[in-house]
Amino acid sequence: MSLAEAAAEANDLADRGAERELATLRSEWADELEGAARSSDYRERAVAYRAIGQFRYRQKLELLRRGLEDESPACRGSALVSLDLLSRDAPGPVNAVRPLLHTLASSDPNQAVRRLAILCLRNGSPQRDTIVLLQGLKEADDQEEELRAAARRIAEALRKKAAAR
Repeated sequence: MSLAEAAAEANDLADRGAERELATLRSEWADELEGAARSSDYRERAVAYRAIGQFRYRQKLELLRRGLEDESPACRGSALVSLDLLSRDAPGPVNAVRPLLHTLASSDPNQAVRRLAILCLRNGSPQRDTIVLLQGLKEADDQEEELRAAARRIAEALRKKAAAR
């Protein structure tokens, strides 16, 4: 079984709430995941960063941060997908890397990475600096429409979340 297949199985176990089986799978694949994240091949790193979320490895957030700073857009995107998955129930993972997400959302050279960073921000606490950044992106005529639309949706969701507090 490959790391990608094990991660897909882990994701299925997590979705079913099979915590014991998931913990066993995590322990079996921890070393392989760490090795893949350090690979010189961006494809292996991308699979590893994606697997962090699929395995629900909350203790691997520092490794995930490295993925957000990877030179490869595929790796940054995979790390963002995992960050989104790990932050759906609690804002902590997003809040821990908020400045990095702001940088990715506003200036990453890859448009897909920028949109994924914006989507991750929805799971964080509704902080004013994030809302201001997103409002600026939604109003920027030099940004692509999909990015502006994502910024608009997430800014509105965060404003509503802030008002509900």
